[in-house]
Order: sequence, then C-alpha cells, then structure tokens
Amino acid sequence: PILLFVERHAVGVVEAKPEGTTLSGVSEQTEKYLRSLPENIPHVGDVLPFAYESTGVETFFRDLRDPEHRSRRVFAFHMPETLHEWVHQETTLRGRLRNMPPLITEGLRDCQKEAISNLEWSLKESRPRALIQMASGSGKTFTAVTETYRLIKFGGARRVLFLVDRNTLGKQTLQEFAQYRTPDDGRKFTELYNVQRLLSNKIDPVSRVCITTIQRLYSMLRGEAEFSEENEEKSAFEMRFRDMRPVEVAYNRQIQLEMFDVIITDECHRSIYHLWRQVLEYYDAFIIGLTATPSKQTRSEEHTSELQSLRHL
Repeated sequence: PILLFVERHAVGVVEAKPEGTTLSGVSEQTEKYLRSLPENIPHVGDVLPFAYESTGVETFFRDLRDPEHRSRRVFAFHMPETLHEWVHQETTLRGRLRNMPPLITEGLRDCQKEAISNLEWSLKESRPRALIQMASGSGKTFTAVTETYRLIKFGGARRVLFLVDRNTLGKQTLQEFAQYRTPDDGRKFTELYNVQRLLSNKIDPVSRVCITTIQRLYSMLRGEAEFSEENEEKSAFEMRFRDMRPVEVAYNRQIQLEMFDVIITDECHRSIYHLWRQVLEYYDAFIIGLTATPSKQTRSEEHTSELQSLRHL
C-alpha cells in the first residue's frame, strides 16, 4: 500500500493493483491498512479517512467518514488541497445530504414538490445518478434552481454545474437564477451566491453556480484557452450527429475532478448518456438529469441501480 500524506500527516491509503485486477474485492484489504497504522506515524484520526484502489486505468475511492462509505469510481486522484479541506470538515457532503431540513412548499406546484422530495431521497441514499422527468411547462428549471439553493445552503455543496444544450438556454437559465427569490428570507439567489455563465474557458473561483454548454466544458478539458460562442448555438447532439462516436477525455491537471459537487444537465435525453458521457464522468459529482422526454438510450446507458427515475407528468 501507498500512504497519502497532507501536511505531513497520513490521511489515506492507495492500494495499487496490476491492470486487469477486479477492484471490487480489494476494499477490505485497503480498510485493514486504514485501521492499523503504526502509532509512530503522524496521522489524522483513529482511522484514516480516504481509501483508493487503483490499477492505473481504473480507480475507486471512498471516504470512511460517509454514513455508508461506498466505493465510487473516479477519473483520477483528488487534489491534496481537496483532501486537506475535506479532512477538516465536521461532516461530509453525503452526511449533510442525509440531514436536509424540510422543504418549504409554499409557491411550489405539486409536481415540483414531488420531484424535489424524490430527488433528495435519491441523494440521501447516495445514488450517483438521478433523472427528473417533468412535462414541458411544468417548471423544470425552477425546480432545479430551488434544489440548487438547498444543496448549497443546507448541503454545503461548494459548486454546482448547470449544463444546457445550447447558448440561448444558458441565458434563460441565468435569468431564472437571477429572478429566483429564496423561500426563507426572500432575497434573490444572486444576492446570496455568485452565478457565472461561462463566456470564456475560465471558471471564477468564487462562483457557486456555473452555467455552460457541454461543448465548452469539453473544450476546457481539452486544454483550449478559448471557445467561440458560435459553437454553442447548436445543440450538443446536433454537433455530434454526423460523428456518433462518444467523445474521449484525458486527465487535465489544470481542472480538478472535484471542481463540482453536483452536475445538473438539462435536456439530458439529447446528449448526456452516450456521446458526452466521459465529459460528465470526469468529475466526482452527483449527476442530475432533467428531461421532458427521455429516450431509450438515456435509460439504457445507466445501470438500474444507479438511475433513480423520477417521473412527473
């Protein structure tokens, strides 16, 4: 095993295995090392919190402080700064999602109440994927903004990514955030939190919500300094229609995989689960899809155990 140190204190273990090893059966071995560190090695807590198993091609991670510390696949290792931040938090994101306060239902439609309640049940269960299906005109974006507010204020989400299908929808989404009044004190969302619609390939470090297209997100992962807004006028699906091969991404050390805690993707039936899947799965984040008409592809690309389908017609 390899010990991970942050500020000269051990915080976790990496169990390295040869390529091709099935990692699902390695976690017990890793946990043994987390619980049996010699006392003469400076370390955090009675049990080291962070566990990785990796073959160099596939990597799994779990945080033993989570309510149910399940392993999850990650694209790469987290930044040391992130582990330092996490280890000094009293609770983890998944722990906080288990203790969300009751939803203030005033001003919400029945379908919106149900969608948020079911979504928060899915998050409480630490399910990595969720799909909200709501009919056109039922307020999908308003529902997503309401949940974003709750995730940031009560769940402690550091940053939420809101993906749109084209540039014009990004403008509409920004307007929805700007108009949203919080149900507890009546202030507007943008008075409390910074919302950034990406017009360049640079994320403002103080932004709590980022709005962009998946095309620009892919451009950023490729290390491109700029990306023309003209490329965001057509939907991501239309851009890839002639070449139906899924895009592939590589690790970009300038972009942290823990940059977003939650990704909300609108019109997910057009782009999320096939052509652009690797772009989304680069990030160690919960993924919430919004759709009015999910395709067979959207449903079949996720394992049943990972896809919590929330249908509200």
